[in-house]
Amino acid sequence: MSAPDGSLYFGLVTHRRSRPREHKLAYRVYSFLIDLDALPALDRRLKLFSHNRWNLFSFYDRDHGDHSGRPLRQWVDDQLRRAGLDLSGGSVKVLCFPRVLGYAFNPISVYFCYRADGELAAVLYEVHNTFGESHSYLIPVDRPADKVIRQSCDKGFYVSPFIDMEARYDFKLVPPGNRLALVIDQADNAGPLLTASIVGRRATLTDRALAAAFFRIPLVTLKVIAGIHWEALALWRKGARYHSRPAPPAEPVTIVMNAESS
Repeated sequence: MSAPDGSLYFGLVTHRRSRPREHKLAYRVYSFLIDLDALPALDRRLKLFSHNRWNLFSFYDRDHGDHSGRPLRQWVDDQLRRAGLDLSGGSVKVLCFPRVLGYAFNPISVYFCYRADGELAAVLYEVHNTFGESHSYLIPVDRPADKVIRQSCDKGFYVSPFIDMEARYDFKLVPPGNRLALVIDQADNAGPLLTASIVGRRATLTDRALAAAFFRIPLVTLKVIAGIHWEALALWRKGARYHSRPAPPAEPVTIVMNAESS
């Protein structure tokens, strides 16, 4: 099981695109898994991590949710209520990149929403694009006892300029423990298009581990945004078609009901 307040996950992000030209990438990264209710305690416990203030590593509520800066747990609970879900005192844990020296960009943050008995009730996938926009997909978990959670939804938010909006996501998720894994298969009307994944192994969230992470993979968040633009250039040079950016969805969160795959 993951630590009660937070963990580090060291692992690998990969993408494999099949059309119109094959394109692959792989980057070593690390992510935080943080219990939103434990953020103040983490701020007190760790010297190298702060909540809503600058540090070597930090987590700002305004980087997520509605970007208002209000407590992020409140925002998640609001979305769960819209979906008719009540955690009854359960926890919400977010998997994301932290700010490193004040900077972060999260292509996707994943919120694991647990009931009080520890059962996974829902997963919220929060997606950011490089145009300063974000959108989330909230999907209830129908079979929480499964080792691999399978979910799906239609794409409703512009992310890559080289992928059309007419597409669908299929998520395969191993909830965080000693290991975690998330695989996202994206398909359009012509069939499978892109597979993205992140896998990781847990480490205890301590100041020593944070210092080691910083020197092991320096400036990981700058690496993420630089890699996105570098890979976009590579796709453009391979002849990928550019798709114009539409207006973002009117609702900031898409609630997907009865969407778990068999």
